[in-house]
Amino acid sequence: MAEDSLFYRFLLWRDRHIKEKHFILFISFLVGLCTAAAAIVLKQSIHFIQQLLTGNFDADSVNFLYLLYPVVGILLAGLFVKYIVRDDISHGVTKILYAISQRKSRIKPHNTWSSLVASAVTIGFGGSVGAEAPIVLTGAAIGSNLGRMFRMEQKTLMLLVGCGAAGAIAGIFKAPIAGLVFVIEVLLLDLTMTSVLPLLISSVTAATVSYVFTGTEAMFKFSQTEVFEMARIPYVLLLGIFCGLLSLYFTRVMNKVEGRFRQLNTYWKKFIVGGVVLSVLIFLFPPLYGEGYDTIGSLLNGQFTHIMEKSPFYSLSDSYWGIVIFLGLILLTKVFASSSTNAGGGCGGIFAPSLFLGCIAGFVFAHVSNYFELTRYLPEKNFALLGMAGVMSAVMHAPLTGVFLIAELTGGYDLFLPLMIVSTGSYITILMFEPHSIYSMRLAQKGELLTHHKDRAVLTLLDKESVIERDFQTVLPEMSLGDMVKVIAKSSRNMFPVVDEKGVLLGIVLLDNIRNIMFRPELYNRFYVKKFMVSAPVKIRIDMPMEQIMKAFDDTKAWNLPVIDETGHYLGFMSKSKIFNSYREVLVENFSAE
Repeated sequence: MAEDSLFYRFLLWRDRHIKEKHFILFISFLVGLCTAAAAIVLKQSIHFIQQLLTGNFDADSVNFLYLLYPVVGILLAGLFVKYIVRDDISHGVTKILYAISQRKSRIKPHNTWSSLVASAVTIGFGGSVGAEAPIVLTGAAIGSNLGRMFRMEQKTLMLLVGCGAAGAIAGIFKAPIAGLVFVIEVLLLDLTMTSVLPLLISSVTAATVSYVFTGTEAMFKFSQTEVFEMARIPYVLLLGIFCGLLSLYFTRVMNKVEGRFRQLNTYWKKFIVGGVVLSVLIFLFPPLYGEGYDTIGSLLNGQFTHIMEKSPFYSLSDSYWGIVIFLGLILLTKVFASSSTNAGGGCGGIFAPSLFLGCIAGFVFAHVSNYFELTRYLPEKNFALLGMAGVMSAVMHAPLTGVFLIAELTGGYDLFLPLMIVSTGSYITILMFEPHSIYSMRLAQKGELLTHHKDRAVLTLLDKESVIERDFQTVLPEMSLGDMVKVIAKSSRNMFPVVDEKGVLLGIVLLDNIRNIMFRPELYNRFYVKKFMVSAPVKIRIDMPMEQIMKAFDDTKAWNLPVIDETGHYLGFMSKSKIFNSYREVLVENFSAE
């Protein structure tokens, strides 16, 4: 109680002596420190578990423990989530996008630690996913909950969620620029001059802490031994298209596989299927074990002969095409390993799988090209680096993040031009088929995605319940014209919904359509509502996105449309004028200049 009183006094003192904008900078610094600490703990935990389990494996023999470890990992993580956390912690970045899209930016306190535990166990035991999405969710939760602790308003909470995400990326990758760009491109935050500085502070602070505790070297050691030649630009463009198509395959297949797992309506069915698929794939293709960063390091340093170690196909490692086929099968099966990991109970993201796939894609592209006389002499490790940027840019729909992240991860700044070319090419390729990233497509399908497009953003923020008008008098189809006139006399509206005894909407009565008979008493008992009611131009379902609702108004040229629930029951009317008024209010409240 005394501590609460002391903290309350501190808040009062802060309110009197420290300006809001200055205090936000202090909180963003705290967010950077906390997210960096979380990132370091997560990475060290994963490496410790992996070294403990696989450090004594023989390179040239089959290791049957690959069949066991991943299953144990997703089992432990799944039970932890099911019985201790008791909440869904998957799809971390999607959860952040949802929190932002609802303009609440409130992320549950347990997300500051639950994703760390679950993902460390999942990946340490071999789950074929990445630690980055869990740490991004952790960072965003740290920002959100620190902001709530210091009683920050909603706009500031949203900024602090972005600071947490930026700090998480900067801390785990030692890439401060990529952290800032990630928030802009993936989390879709609009930046003003007042919001750039807190994001920079969080990113730089987190990266600095990581440098202090883990060294200043880039995450992947890469030395460019061949200067990029302009004559190779056509091949870089082709690699971009290849990465875009591979990313499309990865995105579409992951959605379908996750959909199939959702049909397995019990936890244990999902675990058994996911565990079997994951363990078999890792046994056949050991590079699928964990994040796959060892494989990336080998390819970036031209040591591709190590890739097939510990696998049943090790004897083929001396064959030129044996390596190509082995890596090609990994490109095809990685999506099944990653989907099975998460759906089977594990916790992880698709950052690392994107980097892993991109590195292999770039290497295979150059390796196959070098077999032919016409396209020989493509530097394989350079193209492996470019492939990482290509796949990440396409999967996340974030070309700038792909460029800066790969440059900071590897120190490959000399390849900045080809990095930009391959990222742009892959992004344009996937954009032709898939308008949303793997993170945002789930929200976009529900109409809950906030974007940089102001009109769409405002429509997303509109509360549908608040624009439903419920003061329309309902009538029954069996009512006579005389009864209808009595209802009209008590109403201030010129439109009347017709419902059955269960409240299901059957049609509407327009005052203009009966004006010529409503003043003729001799017709009062001859005409019934079911005779002169008409169908509504469109029935708006309450679960329709606002953007789709506005399209219905535009298509029908109507000013009022009836609203029904999922079972067809009448709820009220939406009017275009009411929506416009609410639109202006939301625009002023959320998008006015700061």
